[in-house]
This record gives sequence, structure tokens and C-alpha cells, in this order.
Amino acid sequence: MSMEITAWHALYHARHAKDDQRPFSRRTLRRIARFARPHRRELALFMVLSVATALLAVATPVLAMRVVNSIVAGTDTAVVVRLALLIAAIAVGEAALGLLARWLSARIGEGLIYDLRRAVFDHVQRMPIAFFTRTRTGALVSRLNNDVLGAQRAFSDTLSGVLGNLVTLLLTLGVMLTISWQVTLLALVLLPVFVLPARRLGVRLARLSREAAHHDAVMNTQMTERFSAPGATLVKLYGRPAEESAEFAARAARVRDIGVRTAMLQMVFVTALTLVSALALALVYGLGGFYALRGSLDAGAVVAMAMLLTRLYAPLTALAGARLEMMTALVSFQRVFEVLDLKPLISDRPDARPVPEGPVSVEFDAVDFAYPSADKVSLASLEEVAVLDTRGGEQVLHQVSFRAEPGQLVALVGSSGAGKSTIAQLLPRLYDADAGAVRLSGVDVRELSAHSLRQTLGMVTQDGHLFHDTIRANLLLARPEAAEEELWEVLRRARLEELVASLPDGLDTVVGERGYRLSGGERQRLTIARLLLARPRVVILDEATAHLDSTSEAAVQEALAEALAGRTSVVIAHRLSTVRAADLILVIEDGRVVERGTHDELLAAAGRYEQLYRTQFAEPGEAGPRAGEEPAARV
Repeated sequence: MSMEITAWHALYHARHAKDDQRPFSRRTLRRIARFARPHRRELALFMVLSVATALLAVATPVLAMRVVNSIVAGTDTAVVVRLALLIAAIAVGEAALGLLARWLSARIGEGLIYDLRRAVFDHVQRMPIAFFTRTRTGALVSRLNNDVLGAQRAFSDTLSGVLGNLVTLLLTLGVMLTISWQVTLLALVLLPVFVLPARRLGVRLARLSREAAHHDAVMNTQMTERFSAPGATLVKLYGRPAEESAEFAARAARVRDIGVRTAMLQMVFVTALTLVSALALALVYGLGGFYALRGSLDAGAVVAMAMLLTRLYAPLTALAGARLEMMTALVSFQRVFEVLDLKPLISDRPDARPVPEGPVSVEFDAVDFAYPSADKVSLASLEEVAVLDTRGGEQVLHQVSFRAEPGQLVALVGSSGAGKSTIAQLLPRLYDADAGAVRLSGVDVRELSAHSLRQTLGMVTQDGHLFHDTIRANLLLARPEAAEEELWEVLRRARLEELVASLPDGLDTVVGERGYRLSGGERQRLTIARLLLARPRVVILDEATAHLDSTSEAAVQEALAEALAGRTSVVIAHRLSTVRAADLILVIEDGRVVERGTHDELLAAAGRYEQLYRTQFAEPGEAGPRAGEEPAARV
């Protein structure tokens, strides 16, 4: 490795190291060892190859010394040829070992990335919804990318580098001391001139890199939010394009200036160290030549010492920053383990069982619920705050009780924020009740398996979320084995068949981010088609028709009526006209069931339900419909 390459290598690692001095426990190291255990054979072979490569690297200068001495001594040509062939063989062997070591390094590193990413991804999927409502998506994705890659470097770069550099250093130092201790000491005296500037400048470069990374992150966030379909719409309606452009330009200019300064600092450093290395070589040749002319040193020894000089500086420089590199890798491991150590609030019991066969009843028995505090579901580093809020959430539900018999439809109505959606989220165990019980067919949902719940329950939410994928893929999420004919059938029942058939790519049309290539009503009908394809035994509709116009709503209500037939249903509705036929209507206010009964019963009771009904259907200055009356048609 040349001096210039060594300088760039030292700068890179100093610049990218994290100045984190937190203590590391033996438990962390044991966990790292567990992740490394599946790769222990490759690791052992990799370390053996690193040692062998170091041996060959030192052997070449020694053979070069013998070649020069043989030439000076006028030895037989065959000896020089054999030595040259041996040097060539070592070069080929070193190249072959290097390729094999690189293959092993890639195999170990990529294998470790696979293991860590899969562990984190699977673990995050088990986290409760509260985790995702608090966590910044970018910070979480960074754990799966940057920190996993940082942890991987501990094995593919740092570990092998420390071992190989240590062997190379000891061998090189031993050979150089054997040849000439005077020249060796001279080389060691010059070492601080090489290493110390690298460390000091590395700190400055790391500081500049962090500042540039911060500005880049802010710009990325600005672009991500403004370039999405809803974000771009908001900017066009209420934004200040000139001010935002100026803010973006200011940050981009600072990143530009940092880039220029960084480039110049790097070049000055590399140039200075290249000059130092040239001066060191000059001193080696000068002092070595002096001793050679006095007869106390062979000419070949001078050449060997010059060749060994770079093999001395390179590992010394690398080992000087090895601790910082190892700490950086351990920090990455700890950040990954932070996520893995966050216990999911909701998980299957060891004896979890499926939902009983047949029609399903739904029961809420004196349910109390408060959203969990931040320290139970999140990490400060993922929310980018200093300390998580440890206060418990305010109680949202109070002694909620009701029962829906198999095939019945229960409607939840009430003011916004009353707790209706929270009740719906407890059924599929997006959250667990704090007190009381939620039961399906008489079995507490906490005793049922998550897989069985997914097969039993189908839910359509207010936002009608779709993935950035094809219509086909978004439908098959509900039932991957569904045939083509079934897809078109549910589209027909959701009144989307003609629309999809008219698209150039049909079912293979990409719907865009969050489905924004479709209208709000089309998105919602597609999510309803997905529900129809799933064929759940219990249906939960959370304002499923909220975004539909009157025509679309009427069409979808027909499809929903068909989908709900014979199934137990819990429907949250703002439009009271959609729940008139419900078997039971619950009026929810402040997390409590304040009224219950059928439509006619609740109107006759002249309570909160009648107030809501009158408010929704009364014309200005008129009284709303009385019990038994039909609401007047609205124009």
C-alpha cells in the first residue's frame, strides 16, 4: 500500500468514526458473538488468509534484498531468475489470497447484513401501532441501513484489519530491526508526523461531515414532504414557494461550501503526508546508503528497508485508529440492539389458539383503555428527542360493554374524538384493553393467534391506504391465492370493474404513492374490494364511505350490504342515514356508551342520538325528522 493510499485510508476512517464513548457491556459483546456464530467457519478462514497475506507482503521485500545482493555479488544468473520467479509466484499467491479473502469478507459482511436486517424488520413488524405513530420513519429506516452497514464493517473491515495489520506490523518491525535498527528507529521517529495530523484533521473533517449530513437530512425531509402528492397540494394552496426555495438554497449553499472546504483539507493533508513519506524515503536511502558505502549494510538491505517502510507506516496508521473504528462499529451494533430490545406490547401467547369455527360473536366486557406512554412503545433516538415522555396516556375508554351476536350489525356513532375508532382498533388487537375483555365467540382476543385474527377480521379504515404498487398487488394482499376471476368479481361488486377495465394496464396499473393516482372515492372502493376478497367473518368499517359522493356511496352501500350479509359487523359512521338498519346502535361520548338501542328506539328516547340526527338532517331554521319519519331529500 502506497503512502498516499494509506493517507486516504486514515482520513476516511477518522472522518466516519463516531465520537461516542458510551460503555459497552459484556452482554453486548455476547450478542454480537451470537450473530457472528453462523459465520464462524468463514471468519476463521478469513483470519487465516489475513495472516497468510501479511506473511507474503513481508516476504517480497526480503526476496528483493536477496536479488539486489545477488546482482551486486555477481551470483549465478540462475539464482537471480529463481528469486525473480519466486517473487512472481508470491505476487500471484498474494493476489489469489486477496481475491479469496475479499470473497469471504463479502460473504460474511453481506450475511451479517441479511441476518441483522431480517431480525430488525421482523421485530419492527411485531411492534404495536403506537410505535409507528411516534417514530420517525426516516430514523427507523436508518437503523436498517446505515447502522446495519456500520455493524457489518466490524467483521468485514475492522476485525480482519486489526489482525492482518498487527501481524504485518510485527513481522515488518522484526525484519527491519534485523536489517538495521538505526534506520528502523528513524522511521519510528517520523511516525508521529504521519499519524497525529491524520487524527486531528480527521476530527475536523468528521465535524464538517456531520454538519453536511444534518443539512442533507433537513433538505431530504423538506423534499420528501413537499414532493409527495398531498404535500405538493398543501404547498400550492398555502405554502410560500419563494421562502421555501430560499431556505433550501441556503442549506444547499452551506453543503456546497463544506464540500469545497473538505476537499481542500483532504488534499492538503494527503499532499503533506505524501511529502513526509518522500522525505522519509529520502532519509532511508541517505542513511542506508551511508551505511552501505561504509560496508555495514548491503545494497539490497537499503532497497528492502525502503520497501518495508510503507509496510510499517500503513499498519501503524491503521492500528492507531483501530479503537475508534471498533467503537464506531459497536455503536452501530448498540443502535440496532436498541430496536431489538424494545419489547412489543402485543404478542401471541405460547398457547395461542385459533378463532372458533363458524359465525363469530363480538363482545366488549367493561373495557377500559388508555394509549400507552412513549417510554413503553418508542425510543428517544427514533423520535429525535432527548428524553421520552414517561407519563401515562389519558384514559380514552371507560367501562365500554356491548355484544354483537353472529350476523348482527352494531353501529358506533358520536362526536369526533369520542373513542369510536379506538373501540374498532381493539378488535384486531392493534391495541390491548387495560381492563375488561374483548372477546370473539366467547374467547378473549389475547388468547387468540394473530394469524387467526387476520383471517377472521376484515377492516376498512377512513384513509383507504394503498401501497405504491399495482391494483392486482393491492387486492392480493387480502388473499394471495385468489384467481383472476375473483379479482374482477370483487371489483364488480365494489363498482370498479368498468374503471379498471378502461385503464391501459388493467389490473397491472400502478396506483401511485398511497393510491393518489386514483380519486378519493376510487381508493376507498378499492379497499372495499380488498375486504370483499378477504371474505372475513367479522367486518369492521371505520367511516368506510366517508370520502364517497352520493352516487358512489349508494353503489358501495349495495356492495357492502352484500358483503355484510351473514357476517358480524361493527360499523363506525358519521352519516347516520347509513346505520338506520343496524341491529344495535351505540352512542359514544367521551369514551363511554351513553345510549344504546335501535334507530327508532333512540329517536324516541329524545337523547343524544336524536340531537345528532336532528343536526345532521334538519334544514336551516327547521326541526329535524321525528321518530318514525324519513329524512327529507337533500338537494
